[in-house]
Amino acid sequence: MRENIHPKYVTATVKCACGNTFETMSVSGEIKVAICSNCHPFFTGKQKLIDTAGRIEKFEKKYGKGAKA
Repeated sequence: MRENIHPKYVTATVKCACGNTFETMSVSGEIKVAICSNCHPFFTGKQKLIDTAGRIEKFEKKYGKGAKA
């Protein structure tokens, strides 16, 4: 492998818009993100599952409630 062609791999601080910070490794020293695992709805449990216009019922009506053996 050739020497002196690869960027330095350093400890980077990740800063989220919610105020959370953590450290990781990267080629840049500071990374700014808009959303992280602290404020993302999937990880916080605030995710809303919305059944728009009865899509599940429409699917069950079209293909049957369950597979028959």
